[in-house]
Amino acid sequence: MTDAYHGKSNWLAADLKDPKEWMIQLSEAQIADLDNALQAAKSAGVTIDKLTKQSFPLEVFSQLIPEVQDRLENGRGLVVLRGLPAEKYSREDLRLMYWGIGLYMGTAVSQSSKGDLLGDVRNFGQDVNSATGRGYMSKQSLGFHTDTADVVALIVMRAAKAGGRSMICSSVAIRNEIAATRPDLLDVLYKPFYWSWKGQEAPGESPYYQQPIYSEHDGKFSSRNIATHVIAAHENHKELGPLPEKQLEALKLISALANDERFHFGMMFEPGDIQLLNNHVTYHARTEFEDFPEEDRKRHLLRMWLSMPNTRALSPSMAPIYQDQSAGAVRGGFPSRTGKHSFETVQAKD
Repeated sequence: MTDAYHGKSNWLAADLKDPKEWMIQLSEAQIADLDNALQAAKSAGVTIDKLTKQSFPLEVFSQLIPEVQDRLENGRGLVVLRGLPAEKYSREDLRLMYWGIGLYMGTAVSQSSKGDLLGDVRNFGQDVNSATGRGYMSKQSLGFHTDTADVVALIVMRAAKAGGRSMICSSVAIRNEIAATRPDLLDVLYKPFYWSWKGQEAPGESPYYQQPIYSEHDGKFSSRNIATHVIAAHENHKELGPLPEKQLEALKLISALANDERFHFGMMFEPGDIQLLNNHVTYHARTEFEDFPEEDRKRHLLRMWLSMPNTRALSPSMAPIYQDQSAGAVRGGFPSRTGKHSFETVQAKD
């Protein structure tokens, strides 16, 4: 367990200095293909909930999909597609186009108990530190963490007036550093932690569950790390007692290493960027942002949580979130508790 993992997913910031390591510049032909597919869907009157590959036909862009999938699972775990002229399109057109891209990439899973398949990442005024607060509904800075799916994908419709810098690090590199310097804490990270469901549990279910931060299966590593969910479990459910000191120390060490400039890579989003991250091998963070005062200029991203057809098999210890741990399974997310799905973020009512 203390041996290092090697391969492209084990990287430091210096390894990503060349943009070719993480960015794919879309060609004019690929962009035209996306536009043609959008116009075909709109001409046919196909709404987003009825969109299929057949009604969103991609011939050129679709040839890029296998490379993206391979880079995510077997490469750096990070891909940014750049060049889409977002300003050319309305928000609804971008929503339709992005969902069409997702149909080719993988299978979208629900992002909340309300069944959100497309998450609106914008400032809804939520406090990420509250009992049910979600980071993507806040303008606050977000520490390094994973999302609750194999892959998180974002498209930038409108960038912030200031801030909102995206930072990514390799959880594999951090794991290797802990193995080399603090093997006692490495052992802790492979054992179960209590996690809060953050209000996403089914009616009558326990509001918390157990899962490790690190796991491995069939020689492949995976990390799921959302410190705020672990801390919330102990703060809001006194029967669990305080967070054990060793667990807290391990979480703080992950955070300290992720925030070390040797480990993380940073980028500013441009409108039209599509960022995809493999949550099993990367952590991501965001600096606080400031919005433009005009409503139609406020920072607005769309998020998908994707199950990918080429994803790794996972340890049975990941069962609470990844219900099916077999390779390529449709899994993860927070299952809809309403029996319905939505293509926009469903806000909780006061």
